[in-house]
Amino acid sequence: MLYDNFMNDPQILQIIENLKGRKPYEEKRASKLGFSSLYSYIEDKILKKKLSEEADINKVDMSKDENVEHNAKKKKNNCSCC
Repeated sequence: MLYDNFMNDPQILQIIENLKGRKPYEEKRASKLGFSSLYSYIEDKILKKKLSEEADINKVDMSKDENVEHNAKKKKNNCSCC
C-alpha cells in the first residue's frame, strides 16, 4: 500500500464507520495480527476476499474447460461400427 492512498478509500472508511460496537474488537484483532492500523487490516481483508473470489471463478472456468475436453475425447473414441 502506498502512503499516498492511506485513508482515501471510501469503501474502507464506510466499513470502519459501520463497525460501531465491533470496532474495539476489530482494532484489537488488527494489532494482534500485526497490522499498523484498522484501515490496513480492513484493506487486507477486502483484498483477500477479492482474490479468493477470483480464484473461485478461475476454478469454475478450468473445470468447464476440463469437462469440454473430456467430452471431446469421449466423442473421438466412439467408432462408427458400435
